[in-house]
Amino acid sequence: MKKIQAYITGEIISSNSTEAHSLYEKSCFGEPVGDKIQYAPSEAMFLVEKGKIEIFSRNQKLTKQELILKLRRIDKRFQIKYAVFKDLREKGYIVKTALKFGADFRVYDKGARPGTKHARWIVFAEHESKRLTWHEFSAKNRVAHSTRKNLLLAIVDDEGDIIYYEVSWVKP
Repeated sequence: MKKIQAYITGEIISSNSTEAHSLYEKSCFGEPVGDKIQYAPSEAMFLVEKGKIEIFSRNQKLTKQELILKLRRIDKRFQIKYAVFKDLREKGYIVKTALKFGADFRVYDKGARPGTKHARWIVFAEHESKRLTWHEFSAKNRVAHSTRKNLLLAIVDDEGDIIYYEVSWVKP
């Protein structure tokens, strides 16, 4: 497959290529917006690392390092979130943004496609040094419960290793 050519304009990364549409149909990378496929920053970085996409800014191809710098300027938490995205995607899960829920990601069971099934988890990614208060924990859990998803806390350490804590409601 030919590499997808995508363009970053402001905070939006998108492509209108046939390859972008094909990859979306096959693997759920990106979201259709009009006649284009729009990529979340983590999706774009993942595809760059996998050699499936090239990203251009003002007709200049960005190196991986230039892209990382741009994405870190857009989102100061990019590296923490990207580590979690990459880990989950490499484990075979479909991972999408969850901005409208106030979370980092929503994650679908293996084999489930967005639009046909609901996400199983809502994910909040944090560095291990970040302290989480009971109030913050309760708020995150409430978001997950109100969206009928289980809460998945992804804790990233200095080496980039990730520990997941799943929280779900039970009725005794």
